[in-house]
Amino acid sequence: MVEQNLRRGIAMIVATTVIFALQDAISRHLAGAYNTYMVVMIRYWFFALFVLAVSARQPGGIPRALHAHHPILQTLRGALLVGQIYVMLFAFVHLGLIDTHAVFICYPLMVAALSGPVLGEGVGWRRWTAIGIGFLGVLVILKPGGGVVSAYAWVPLLGAVMFAVYALLTRYVARRDSGDVSFFWTGTVGMIFSTLVGVWFWQPMTGTDWLWMLLLCFTGVAGHGLLIRAYEIAEASALQPFAYLQLVWGSIIGMTLFGDILRSNVVIGAAIVASAGLFTLWRSHRKAQEG
Repeated sequence: MVEQNLRRGIAMIVATTVIFALQDAISRHLAGAYNTYMVVMIRYWFFALFVLAVSARQPGGIPRALHAHHPILQTLRGALLVGQIYVMLFAFVHLGLIDTHAVFICYPLMVAALSGPVLGEGVGWRRWTAIGIGFLGVLVILKPGGGVVSAYAWVPLLGAVMFAVYALLTRYVARRDSGDVSFFWTGTVGMIFSTLVGVWFWQPMTGTDWLWMLLLCFTGVAGHGLLIRAYEIAEASALQPFAYLQLVWGSIIGMTLFGDILRSNVVIGAAIVASAGLFTLWRSHRKAQEG
């Protein structure tokens, strides 16, 4: 039986959105200067070394972490995540950070819509309303009236589909596989797939960019570790409104690091997204009390 703790799950998903926003900014810089396949490969080398070291120190060691009840789904998860990272880095370079997120942020709606038929989770009309309101907040932030009119807009849409499937598979395998097992498979499978591709695209990297690469590696490990644990202890559909916060942090990073101007629509949209998330938390607390 998987431990259920919605508040901790929400805290983890919020922390994940902060980490992923930072990671996106670093990824955009590195992918603009170096081959994407090499960047992802180095990131996964670090990821795999980390999970191997952690697993070796746990009771049962690496054999225990390797023993998955869903090995095929775990492999699919790892491969999907590598592919999704390739897709998103391509989009960051060709479409930009903000426009990429404008399309990609539809992934929580995909997760919520599929969590019922795939995971058997109950998604009531109030939760659907909160997710929809959160999506409207994202639209206010991004002002889509300006339009993302580009063939590249389909690229982050593909990334959104891939990440939604990854999130659902993460929740599904958590029913029998612990977070430690999923974390191990995410790192090792990703390392294998990324190396098979990236080893053919090696480029020399400057000293400063090696520091950025190291930071990217740390954020990758921290972000996906928290994401796996969040879906292990809370329903996927309940966490989705909080995933919109990644747009908030992304906007802040864009203004701080890339000189974007603070706009009133960002403040209003952020308030709408936060309100939708808080409503979901309040509603879930009420249902727990009534139950």
